[in-house]
Amino acid sequence: MTAIETKIVTAILGKIRKRRRSFASHEADAADHSLVALSEVKLREAQFSDFDAVQALKRRWSLSEDSLENWERLWHRNPALTTNSVDRPIGWVLESNGRLVGYLGNISQTYHFGGKTLTAVTGSGFVVEPTYRAVSLSLIAAYYRQKCVDLFLTTTAIETVGKIARAFRSAPLPQRDYDTVLFWVLQPYPFAQALMKKLNLGPVLSYVGGLAASCAVEADKLLNRRWPRRSSATLSMSEITVNEIGDEFQTLWTKKLRDGTRLLADRSPAALQWHFQIPGDKGTARVICCHEKGELVGYAVIRHEPPNQTSGLRRSIIADMLVLQDDPAIVRALLVAAYGSAKRAGSHVLEVLGFPHSIRQMCFQWHPYLRTFPTCPFYYKASDPTLHETLLDGMAWYASPFDGDTTLWNYGTAAQ
Repeated sequence: MTAIETKIVTAILGKIRKRRRSFASHEADAADHSLVALSEVKLREAQFSDFDAVQALKRRWSLSEDSLENWERLWHRNPALTTNSVDRPIGWVLESNGRLVGYLGNISQTYHFGGKTLTAVTGSGFVVEPTYRAVSLSLIAAYYRQKCVDLFLTTTAIETVGKIARAFRSAPLPQRDYDTVLFWVLQPYPFAQALMKKLNLGPVLSYVGGLAASCAVEADKLLNRRWPRRSSATLSMSEITVNEIGDEFQTLWTKKLRDGTRLLADRSPAALQWHFQIPGDKGTARVICCHEKGELVGYAVIRHEPPNQTSGLRRSIIADMLVLQDDPAIVRALLVAAYGSAKRAGSHVLEVLGFPHSIRQMCFQWHPYLRTFPTCPFYYKASDPTLHETLLDGMAWYASPFDGDTTLWNYGTAAQ
């Protein structure tokens, strides 16, 4: 470990020793053994040859595993790496006596802001064995030490990860209400059944409760007209696969970059296809296109997930949306088409996470339900203090599930 990491570990171990002096002697012996183990931990850059060991580490702690094909995609076929001359690490590992005890992945992305191209990285797959969590900060420190990076992102943070991000001077995303998911219920009875399974009430109560809850949701849906509707008749809608993304998407993307000053992740055709073509994915990504007079004026990518292994809930998520000048008529048409696509896919709910206030306000006219994360999942840090301050303005962001690693993974194995 480096000198600064050694100091951090020493400080933490000092507190541990002080706290444990009052313990019984056999507990102190056990603690001393742990301290010796911590002193032998080594930090190094991750290699492709670490794949099996990383997956074993994730498996031991019930985290979503990955595939070697997806590692190949993330770090060999990533368009953000082909345009960057920097030899970017694929991540870092903690090693103790030849065994991997910690891991943090490092995904490169390209962003655009104010006419400039920015290099961004996203930390992903963070896992450390409990015995070694006192030195887990060395992984995070290595991530933030990277050179030639304009923007550091954390986009799927639980509360603990959020606190660590703040400790390294990352700021929570200032985009309004990003921690609140908007959703519509497409199938009330299966949705109610999934809720009963989460409550673990037993078969009889779950059945009776499911019937009652589904009737209540159905009545509420009809009474309050909770679903997207009233699309424009002048716009032409179609649905294609990710493989069919073509040159007209590049034209739309070039025009969108001239729209304003929001921070936007690269949405060139190559970047879109790379992002949503996930090896072994058991979910489905579809692209809804909106044309006006033969010209592509907007699109939405909708993710249809497989059933959750525990609850059986099937979700569709609007993973990305790009509309010229955020035109309300085009946004409305895409939301209506996304709702129809989710119904055809057999999903139980359609979710919207993030997007600017203007797009979310369009959703609210159809009375979605709300679900809030227990803590902000999105943090950022810009290397340039001036850029960091500029991005404290929520209007500078166009954050959605397309950012960071939120929709980069195999939905057949990802936790839901």
